[in-house]
Amino acid sequence: MSTSYLGFHFKISPKEPASEILVAELGEKPFESFVENENGLTAYIQKNDYTEGILDDIQIMKSDEFEISYHIEEIEQVNWNQEWEKNFEPIDVDGKCHVRAPFHPKSDAEFDILIEPKMSFGTGHHETTHMMISHLLSMDVENMKTLDMGCGTAILAILAEMKGAKPIDAIDIDNWCYLNSVENAERNNCSHISVFEGDAALLAGRHYDLIIANINRNILLNDMTAYAESLNPGGTILFSGFYTEDIDAINESCEANGLKFESKLTRNNWASLKYVKA
Repeated sequence: MSTSYLGFHFKISPKEPASEILVAELGEKPFESFVENENGLTAYIQKNDYTEGILDDIQIMKSDEFEISYHIEEIEQVNWNQEWEKNFEPIDVDGKCHVRAPFHPKSDAEFDILIEPKMSFGTGHHETTHMMISHLLSMDVENMKTLDMGCGTAILAILAEMKGAKPIDAIDIDNWCYLNSVENAERNNCSHISVFEGDAALLAGRHYDLIIANINRNILLNDMTAYAESLNPGGTILFSGFYTEDIDAINESCEANGLKFESKLTRNNWASLKYVKA
């Protein structure tokens, strides 16, 4: 028996960070998958799960900062693998790390990461994930107790383990990201990654040598004290998920919490910052 789906085709301007926020909000509804495109994204939901007014409490759609419009299309029996195959291309980062889906051939890169992205963010395509991978590739993380905060697909936790970090906690507030991270850790034969569903409240009493936090600006600023308190003296923290114009605000918060700036990467107006704790 075929399953009927509704495709919500969203046109978003400017696309970022609105598309990421929209996915996070829609993820609280019964939407099963998202596919990004040049103008926005398409969100899929089973027709039987659709209810009138399902978008009424989606806050990002009420924001004056973005223009978001949509139309709905009825779709018969979506082949998700086919959708991803059309939209997901393998990524090469610095010639050392290759990120691919199951339908891509294995490469001879030093770090070959297999990701089934489903509806989670963190495939490596986004500038922020790409920069965080670059940071990790340049670091010696051997035996570092590590946190991947807002782990998405767990791609950064997986790379950290491949580089010798352990043990590793991967945390995301989104249930689908939690499930996807568990699957991806298993898919890459990772034995040192523990995945948790939740937010910064889970950090109480936990301490790390390395913290990776690829999350949006407001969450980083809100949870900065929790991150700093969880970082061991001499530990390193990597941030991304914000624009270059947000660097001053992030830096001010880091300095107030005893974190010393070390380096930065920028890519298409996105930024990634590296700090150490004295």
